[in-house]
Amino acid sequence: MEGGDIGIVTRFGRRTGTRSALVRWLRNGNFTVNMLLNPHRWLFREQRFLALFLVGAALVAGFVALAGEMQEGETHAFDIAILETLREPGNAAQLIGPGWLQSVATDITALGGVTVLALVSALAIAFLLLRGRWRQAIFTTLATAGGAVMGSLLKGLFARSRPEVVPHLVEVTSLSFPSGHSLNSAIVYLTLAVMIARSFTDRTSRVFTVAVAVVLVLAIGCTRVVLGVHYPTDVLAGWTLGAAWALLVGMVADVLQKQHRIEEPSKGEGEADAPPHRTSN
Repeated sequence: MEGGDIGIVTRFGRRTGTRSALVRWLRNGNFTVNMLLNPHRWLFREQRFLALFLVGAALVAGFVALAGEMQEGETHAFDIAILETLREPGNAAQLIGPGWLQSVATDITALGGVTVLALVSALAIAFLLLRGRWRQAIFTTLATAGGAVMGSLLKGLFARSRPEVVPHLVEVTSLSFPSGHSLNSAIVYLTLAVMIARSFTDRTSRVFTVAVAVVLVLAIGCTRVVLGVHYPTDVLAGWTLGAAWALLVGMVADVLQKQHRIEEPSKGEGEADAPPHRTSN
């Protein structure tokens, strides 16, 4: 033996370093042992969890404050000013900007409709099932369905009528606050992005997946105002609550993955496991 390492004989009859064997055993141990071995790593995770919790709480508080201001009529002047600014002076039926803007806005806003969101959700869940991530697929189904139910209940609770200050450029029938397209697209796209991103180990794939979802949600929300079917505060409310829901889902998924109740991130292509550490005999 070299380096003064005391050797022990394993059950396979091979001699190995006591110190190396002890480290491997501890690394494969429980949460408490790992936390003691890697205090900086676990401290960082706890700090990140707290930061995410505070962001989520701020989003919910923002939604509550916005809903209160809306019910008191404090946001009415702001909402009307934005809607009127987006139309040609003297012709409220005509959008400002190029002629193709209305067509593009109509196409983008359809991505937040019930049919498209249901289809995207089904495809994403099928993707998880094809990868053998059954528990993650079930969790994602419950998360997206629960968010949709929440949105429907809130619309009935606030019962805000659609804006009438400018003509609607697409047909709408439901209530206005919060924006269903903004809320449901945030819930579905951000939740799916968070869950799919959690199946990757590399940071680049995770960031790209979430960034695409964020851009898509913002674009859908903006088109609702451009088309005159929602007040700006309807959209802001949908964004804040949808983001809070997706953040909550991500935090819960993180805890469940650490407890091995849903599948953990898998290695992507091109990612090789680190070579095993060789000890002196």
